[in-house]
Amino acid sequence: MPRETVSANIYQKMKPRLHRRIGRAIRLAGRVLDLGCGSCDLVRYLAATYAQRVTGVDISPGSFPRRRVCGQRVRFRCLHRDAGRLEFAADRSIDAVTMMWSLHEMDHPEGILAETRRVLRPGGEILIVDFPRGSLAQELWNEDYYRPEEVKALLARAGFAEIRVRLIERQQVLWARARQPLEAGAGTGRESAHARKDPATV
Repeated sequence: MPRETVSANIYQKMKPRLHRRIGRAIRLAGRVLDLGCGSCDLVRYLAATYAQRVTGVDISPGSFPRRRVCGQRVRFRCLHRDAGRLEFAADRSIDAVTMMWSLHEMDHPEGILAETRRVLRPGGEILIVDFPRGSLAQELWNEDYYRPEEVKALLARAGFAEIRVRLIERQQVLWARARQPLEAGAGTGRESAHARKDPATV
């Protein structure tokens, strides 16, 4: 079997484990945003397993599922949006934000993290799962990935607290967690009027 196929299969086999790990990490979150959701696989898993109110956001809607119901008629949403402009979400209305395999694809991560802080409630969590620099993924797809210290610096500059970044899955996956500070709105400098119009949209 070609090396490329073997490497791709390794990451495919990781996905269910990572979904379970993400689910356990944010199981207490009622309202979740998944930024860069792709085909909404993680969105569907969280909605079906934990009955969370999950909204997936992706700049390309091409792989969104046509059916938006799973399990016991649990509904989820997949929206065609720019992750840096989450107008549909009210300030401090989200309990957790996830990004799986997507941070490295984002052209303006600073703006996206600032928008993430706007929508997260005080104490809410961001969880980033991505390929790290020097991983098999980089050799396979020749993309530019972040080092753990770079992700930590991005989160710190964005004003997040309790930042923890490490490598898991035999150093092949970057796992980063951080929280919105409990002092609501601290450091965001942004209170979007358009989002406040509909505090129950997510």
